[in-house]
Amino acid sequence: MSTGAAGPHGRTRLSPLLRLLILTQLAFNIGFYAVLPFLAEHLGQGIGMAGWLVGFVLGLRTFSQQGLFVVGGALADRYGIRPVVLAGCALRIAGFGWLGYADATWSVIGAVLLIGFAAALFSPAVESEVARQAVRWERAGGGDRTRVLALFTVAGQAGAFAGPLLGALLLGVDFRTACLAGAGIFVLVLAGHARLLPQRVPGRTRVRAGGGARLLLRNRPFLALCCAYGAYLLAYNQFYLALPAEVQRAAGSQAPLAWLFALSSLLVVTAQLPVTRWAGRRLTPRRSMTAGLALVAAGFAVVAAARPAGWTGVAGLLPAAAFVVLLTLGQMLVAPVARAWVPDLAEDGRLGLYTGALSSVSGLIVLLGSSLTGSLLAGGLPAAVPWLVLAAVPLAAAGLLPRRRAVSSGSAREDRAPCADPPR
Repeated sequence: MSTGAAGPHGRTRLSPLLRLLILTQLAFNIGFYAVLPFLAEHLGQGIGMAGWLVGFVLGLRTFSQQGLFVVGGALADRYGIRPVVLAGCALRIAGFGWLGYADATWSVIGAVLLIGFAAALFSPAVESEVARQAVRWERAGGGDRTRVLALFTVAGQAGAFAGPLLGALLLGVDFRTACLAGAGIFVLVLAGHARLLPQRVPGRTRVRAGGGARLLLRNRPFLALCCAYGAYLLAYNQFYLALPAEVQRAAGSQAPLAWLFALSSLLVVTAQLPVTRWAGRRLTPRRSMTAGLALVAAGFAVVAAARPAGWTGVAGLLPAAAFVVLLTLGQMLVAPVARAWVPDLAEDGRLGLYTGALSSVSGLIVLLGSSLTGSLLAGGLPAAVPWLVLAAVPLAAAGLLPRRRAVSSGSAREDRAPCADPPR
């Protein structure tokens, strides 16, 4: 079954559904990043929360999102993506509106939990459907499915780049205006999806309510991928923990962080698709992820090698910039391939559950590992030691990767199944 008209080189274009879902990721991230990067300052300076309470609230938001991805994915498998995505958008609208007017601790906590749970509904639904349709596109002769996942990553990164710019402009009025603008973006997404998202999605199968978790827990190759991806995310999370500390040491402030984050976003937007095309022609999925993890490890090693010299100023920031470049290049090789690998490991009709579990399990690894990383960075060890330990994390992750790409025939059977959603 073709997913679109033939392109100039004989390949099929992306289907309307895939184009809608990729634009959805762009819109989601614009609305999200117009508000959330400024939440900590609003809670501390605007509402007057203590620092520990600000951290607790932000942690609750992350838990209510990443930790419950597996729930959203399972619901998408059971009821289809349309009701789950629409419900998630409605909850995100309510959450942003509530946050704009919240001025008490209990009210803020309620709003951020709602915002996080909304993403736990729509994100795994959209991500799993992109993966499913990418497999169909690949089998229709469109090209490697990883290219679709790379385009999805680019759309998300473009939204993450544009969202804070929009939020910074809106903060010139006040935080409430930024929240209401974010809610407005999700109103548009909700309206667009209510009109354009099909009732019946090609490639979906009916699944029963129970049994999926038991099969997942017995799926050793998938659990190995989750652990490897979680270790990668723990390393990547040092963008927000180890990198700020290094920039503060080298520059005396964290002002250069904004430029380093912009550098990472610009690299993804401009280089993700060429890197994915290059890797798709030359590397298997396992080798692509291994190469990406090696680049991540090299980023930590560069800082470890330079750290004993104690450079400051512009020279002191050069290792941090190299770290950002290598970590971002590693991300380009790891993230799309990991997502593209999941359909080959998932059971029949359980792609939403498996996609959500990938995020939930890896998020739990990051949560547990981040406290250890914080202790490592603050432990008074020789300057290079924490960075060398962190370099070992992605190298260890490479050893956890499954040996084969296709472990389950579920995705193949799903592609041949009748296009039927479960009853609503």
